[in-house]
Amino acid sequence: MKIRRVLNFSSLLGLVGLIGLLPARAAWAQVPALVPVQNLMSLSASATTEVTHDVLNLVLSTTREGPEPGAVQAQLTQALDAALAEARKIAKPGQVDVSTGNFSLYPRYAPKGGITNWQGTAELRVEGRDAQAISRLVGRIQTMSVARVGYSLSCEAREKVEGDVAAEAIARFRTKAEIFAKHFGFGTFTLREVQVSSDEAGQPSPMAMNMRASAAQADALPVEAGKANVTATVSGSVQMK
Repeated sequence: MKIRRVLNFSSLLGLVGLIGLLPARAAWAQVPALVPVQNLMSLSASATTEVTHDVLNLVLSTTREGPEPGAVQAQLTQALDAALAEARKIAKPGQVDVSTGNFSLYPRYAPKGGITNWQGTAELRVEGRDAQAISRLVGRIQTMSVARVGYSLSCEAREKVEGDVAAEAIARFRTKAEIFAKHFGFGTFTLREVQVSSDEAGQPSPMAMNMRASAAQADALPVEAGKANVTATVSGSVQMK
């Protein structure tokens, strides 16, 4: 009598999977254990340069109030249109750029409820490199007064010095790495990873505090550019050898 042995499908799949795993496990056993990296040093270095602000930012505004919202809005529009007409006379791309800012209208309520009045505000923004033309514009605009004024650094001026500052920061990073490696008893080093970043910090102009008050009495707005600090920072790690 012949005895037949039946192997079901699930058992067959398990056997095939087991056979397939054997070479992989054997190969895995031959992979050496990872050796932890030693003698790594993390450090950073930075460099800074001072740059004169080259873009004057001016915001002119006006406020109107009255019992009827439509009338208040019409007065704001008239004041803004008159200011725009003067500003457009000196507008020049990059030198004097003109744009409208906030334009808002909202009700004022009595303590016991109910609308007593309507108040609105309109803004005109002027910015550019021609500081003299912008400062003189203030004396010609009669429907708005100075709300905010300040200086900023243009992208072109920033990019002009950014490369040099980054190069100086990188040189300082390499010098520090070499000195520190020698102090630890190593002869040299190689870079592992490094990050380079930059930022800008402004310094307030001494005259900025008096601009809002003096603009009402002067034909031209007194301005002083002030300085900005452009800083580049290099940070990372080196392998000491």
